[in-house]
Amino acid sequence: MIGHLRARSASRPPAGLPGLDPAWSRLVRARVGDGSDGGAKGAERTFHVLDSWADRPVPDVPEVTLLCVHGNPTWSYLWRRLVEQAPSTWRVVAPDQLGMGWSERLDGPRVLADRVADLGALTEALRLRGPVVTVAHDWGGIVSLGWAREHPELLAGVVLTNTAVHQPGTSAGPPLIRLAHVPAVNAVACVATPLFVRATTSLVRPWAPKDVRDAFAAPYRSPAQRAAVGEFVADVPFAADHPSRPTLDVIAEGTRDLDVPALLLWGPKDPVFREEHLRDLLDRLPQAQLHRFETAGHLLAEDAPQYVDATVSWVSGLLDGAPEIPAALPSDAPSVFDRLEARREDDEPAVTEVGGRSITWRELHTRVTRIAAGLRGHGLRTGDRVALLVPPSIELTVALYAVWRAGGVVVVADKGLGLRGMARALRSARIDHLIADTPGLLAAAPMGLPGTRISVREPSGVVRRAGSVSWTLPGLEHYGDLHPVDPIEPELDAEAAVLFTSGATGPAKGVLYRHRQLRAQLALIRSTYGLTADDRMVAAFAPFALYGPALGVRSAVPATDVTKPGSLTARALGDAARAIDATVVFASPAALRNVLATAELANRRQRHALARVRLLMSAGAPVPADVLHALADLLPHADPHTPYGMTEALPVADISLAGIDAAGRGDGVCVGHPLAGVQVRITPLDADGVSTTELTDRPGITGEIWVRAAHVKDSYDALWFTDQLAAAHPGWHRTGDVGMLDEQGRLWVQGRFVHVITGPDGPVTPVGIEQRVELEVGDEGTPAAVVGVGPAGTQQVVVVLSGPGELRVGTGLANRVRAAAGVPVAAVLRRESLPVDIRHNSKIDRSALARWAADELAGG
Repeated sequence: MIGHLRARSASRPPAGLPGLDPAWSRLVRARVGDGSDGGAKGAERTFHVLDSWADRPVPDVPEVTLLCVHGNPTWSYLWRRLVEQAPSTWRVVAPDQLGMGWSERLDGPRVLADRVADLGALTEALRLRGPVVTVAHDWGGIVSLGWAREHPELLAGVVLTNTAVHQPGTSAGPPLIRLAHVPAVNAVACVATPLFVRATTSLVRPWAPKDVRDAFAAPYRSPAQRAAVGEFVADVPFAADHPSRPTLDVIAEGTRDLDVPALLLWGPKDPVFREEHLRDLLDRLPQAQLHRFETAGHLLAEDAPQYVDATVSWVSGLLDGAPEIPAALPSDAPSVFDRLEARREDDEPAVTEVGGRSITWRELHTRVTRIAAGLRGHGLRTGDRVALLVPPSIELTVALYAVWRAGGVVVVADKGLGLRGMARALRSARIDHLIADTPGLLAAAPMGLPGTRISVREPSGVVRRAGSVSWTLPGLEHYGDLHPVDPIEPELDAEAAVLFTSGATGPAKGVLYRHRQLRAQLALIRSTYGLTADDRMVAAFAPFALYGPALGVRSAVPATDVTKPGSLTARALGDAARAIDATVVFASPAALRNVLATAELANRRQRHALARVRLLMSAGAPVPADVLHALADLLPHADPHTPYGMTEALPVADISLAGIDAAGRGDGVCVGHPLAGVQVRITPLDADGVSTTELTDRPGITGEIWVRAAHVKDSYDALWFTDQLAAAHPGWHRTGDVGMLDEQGRLWVQGRFVHVITGPDGPVTPVGIEQRVELEVGDEGTPAAVVGVGPAGTQQVVVVLSGPGELRVGTGLANRVRAAAGVPVAAVLRRESLPVDIRHNSKIDRSALARWAADELAGG
């Protein structure tokens, strides 16, 4: 009955839909097929189209046309922001597919071939000229790629948001679509009721406003208007004998032949298109740039409106030509294997587990070589990504160097991210294999991690089955002993590692290092700190727990969880130093604070071992000079140094305790002079706290800190747009910190850019204020944090003191804080503890603290 009632002429949308300008709407007639799989031209049909050039004469030629194709059950409304915000010299054309939105309803269904042909007929009627960039979502992705195959003379590029062109063999298909594929469910959920229509917009997080949800549903108010919604679902060709399967296969395979740039914008919280669909797209479009909007889901255009900026930036790059990126800084430093090769006959210990085993340089070289051969023999290809879920240990060291020796790329995510954060990070890295101990193997399935599973030891039968273990390191070592292969010597520009940030300032980002950067980093660390084969290093800082063999230095990990630095005790540090007769200690600030707090528990032998340490290094967050001075009793002959850097570039600068004392107190933390080969520049802040584009090394100018060096990260993994936001100065890394250079060329860090307070009198950085306040109220042992509360441009400075429950912020203390701050302070609050990051236990989460302060001041 619906088939006879549903025919309806095309119309323009009703007035008043939020964000939709009626001037964009136009009705366009095109001669389309008769509904028999894109067959011969039939009657003229009318499309509703959003067209940013609807009021322009046809002879005008746009710089580029964006052809935007929606999926099911949305309509061109999905692209309203792109229509509005694209440059005026660009034309944005967003049609409603026939039977959908406000386009003409037909008596019969449209299958995939029809929809591709319909789009071609419409672009012909619109007389589109090249260059054309397609932008598509959901099943519109397949339709747009079908059009792209047939119009190579017009096509300049492809932009895809959450979509798929083929069903990977690892997946049964999107569960929601499969359910709606059942005829009875389809009839009820898709046609008879608006359930499917409404469910789609309910996926937006946070929920879209009601008027926006209603706007998406507006064309689908009756069963007759929703008939095409059900038919669209039914036309998804899961089965091999589905009528549209041949068309889908042709488009899917043809996608491999699209010799044009591509951009994939992805929302990983999508219950419809999963990671396996993204992997398949990347396999078919290996030239594609990828950006993951980590908080976005299926309707990415609603969840991440910044997709417009990403699209415009990318298309602008196509039109302007790729910007000239400075050549990578040279790195003639030795590879990560040179020191290991040099000591292959050495029977001295290379890595020691305190209270456990040691492995000699000879044994380490043998195991690494054999396991690498086993990995190659069992399918690891050059460039495969291998996640390591192994606690710091001999097994982790062996696994890391074996993966590199086999030509693989290591992926490391700190367990401090939590199960959910680790899962998000590792899935985003598109891993091919996973090496794990028992907890990691059992967590892999709940985390939804792909790839073959490799156990570091022979697992029990239960663990083998539950963890879907394919290989073990002992098994691979045995295989490699019997089937040796020449080890891989990675190219300089081959990928080496994806290391995830701590997530202290937002979702953890994957930092991509190539072997070029890794070599330069190791060479800089060796030269800066004078490390030789005679040194022995206690690595109580997770990133450096693995660098010993590459540095040619014997190493030990204290008997503590290096991902919980605040748990390191003086006794544990002393035991580690004693186990290897340590000359170097590398520990985080939080670890050193606890070492100092537990110093009285260290026994004579532990103290004697620590007294032989010549160099103490601490990175990850500022270390107060008084902590370093106080450690002199425990490490009397150690020269304390605090390198400045970040996951993306470590080290950048360095300062000794003597240098800290010489610098004295200033507005921020003095982190010393840039190291050899490292360039540091500042982009000044304007009156509104916005970073300008000028790079300067003039002293006394506060702004964002930018760094250039041979060891700076290659890029962020799967975050193309994030890289673009920092691309004002190609070849430089935008650190996200704010600071200044002084007259002596020393760098002072004054906080994070996102934490700059934008007040009516200009920008205010937090760290200097915190230091002055802590100095004034230090007798109460009261850490301070400074945040801004209120709208940008009128923010007020709020000081939060951290202390026990008996601490009260009375008038006297508040007045002392205000006097010490040096800037107007709107409020002084107390909180028992400050929120800090997990990896360092030191970096204050000022964004969270600002939200808390705003709530407190509002009476929350």
